[in-house]
Amino acid sequence: MAEFLEVALSYPTLPYSVVLCFAVIYWLLAATGIVDDGGIGSGDGADFHSGDAGATGLAGMFARMGLGGAPTMLVVLLLAFFGWSITYLVQLFFLQPLPALLRWGVGTAVAIAALVPGAVVSAWVLRPIRRFLMKLRAVPQESILGKAGRVSSPEVTAEQGYASVDDGGAGLILQVRAQPGSRFVRGDRVRLVQYFPQHNHYLVVGEADLPALDVFIPQVSGDKEKH
Repeated sequence: MAEFLEVALSYPTLPYSVVLCFAVIYWLLAATGIVDDGGIGSGDGADFHSGDAGATGLAGMFARMGLGGAPTMLVVLLLAFFGWSITYLVQLFFLQPLPALLRWGVGTAVAIAALVPGAVVSAWVLRPIRRFLMKLRAVPQESILGKAGRVSSPEVTAEQGYASVDDGGAGLILQVRAQPGSRFVRGDRVRLVQYFPQHNHYLVVGEADLPALDVFIPQVSGDKEKH
């Protein structure tokens, strides 16, 4: 334990240890709700960016490195972890026997160079996470009303249920509800007909119940005018 702390708290591992501790504390606070993580589906440049060329600042730099499309602090955590792992192992097995001056010079080069494999491995780890986040991203309600989806939960009732909707991208997983007295099971085809922002769910009807669209779509138009 003493050797671990000595290596972790000495150069060149120390800078990565500081950033890693900060990132871990941030996510622990975010998990408890003490700080705001910006939301999984937030679209601002600081926390969630799709990686387009217009990104600026830290998010823009990450996007150019192939690390876009995820919360910035998650990218920082991954880069810090892999950078820390590399510098820790290099210092433990190769740098400790070197003279102090040479250790600082080589250690600086190692600390900078560690970002390259760290970024590559982080991008690989982020691939499935990015796809999951894209499914949960917020979308304008008017852009998907009327779209067809498929029930993905065991059932959809007036109280509970989820459905997957193809939006032309990674797809969406949405909270949906059926009309009172109606019920759909996994695999049933449904259509989104109304959005309830106060509960963040959609009312759905079966694709075979298309006449029901004539009943609910005017209500949706009214909601859109109000909001």
